[in-house]
Amino acid sequence: MGYAPYLDSVKDLWGDKVVERSAMRKEVDRCRDALDRARRGEDVALLCSGDAGVYGMAGLVLELAHGSNEAPPIEIVPGVTAANAAAASLGAPLMLDYAVVSLSDLLVPWDRICRRLEDLARADLPVVLYNPRSKGRATQIEVARSIFLEHRPRNTPVAVVTAASTDQEAREISDLDRFLSLEIGMRSVVVVCGSDARILGDRLVAPRGYPVGGS
Repeated sequence: MGYAPYLDSVKDLWGDKVVERSAMRKEVDRCRDALDRARRGEDVALLCSGDAGVYGMAGLVLELAHGSNEAPPIEIVPGVTAANAAAASLGAPLMLDYAVVSLSDLLVPWDRICRRLEDLARADLPVVLYNPRSKGRATQIEVARSIFLEHRPRNTPVAVVTAASTDQEAREISDLDRFLSLEIGMRSVVVVCGSDARILGDRLVAPRGYPVGGS
């Protein structure tokens, strides 16, 4: 069970299994249906993108199952988040402390997101922005850039990775001043580096602090 594009990405694993697709914004129904099937004795795999516990369905499933006398056994299988997949493609921009923030305000009020961005921009942490832009949500990434510009230099490295770890992956490295000119969509993540970031050839690195001599 899962959102249709996620299921299609693992067609080679379907075999003779029953496949149940669902649409965006049907997450609660999807999780309830999965729990109901599991209570009836079926083996159910609820597929998420990245890691089920990072902007996925793990928390919702646990909330819905909590307190039920008939809650089925639940196993949460770890995955690779978009932030980590993008970082691997870029080099090592998240080597030390970092944060991830979703710019989607469907479930979190926008003013709370802005407060988090403000705090993180001040903290000089690398920040990975999820859900940076969609057809109905084009200005949030512009506001996020403005917040970062209040606390970080315009030449701070910024990277955009789209469809990380897929055949359609694309990545570009720019800076805080110019990155909005890049193609950014719902499958993209935006990596805003901290002040210690280094561009080594075509790779981004956040040094962890090891002594490396004159390199």
